[in-house]
Amino acid sequence: MDDIDAVHVGEPGLLVLDITAADEPTAQRALDQLNVLWATDASGRIRRLPGQPGVRCRVYANLDHDPASSA
Repeated sequence: MDDIDAVHVGEPGLLVLDITAADEPTAQRALDQLNVLWATDASGRIRRLPGQPGVRCRVYANLDHDPASSA
């Protein structure tokens, strides 16, 4: 995965999650569930890495934002 930019963890409540899953549907389900819990970038691009098992994606999240309050 790419290096993490300091802006993505520049204050309390911000985090970066690297996800590895068996397949694309599982990874997408994880992304959808994380978006229900927190404000996430939802653009986590799912990709296969040659020679590596499963699929991977990276998500940037803000734990201090309640997505339910935005609905």
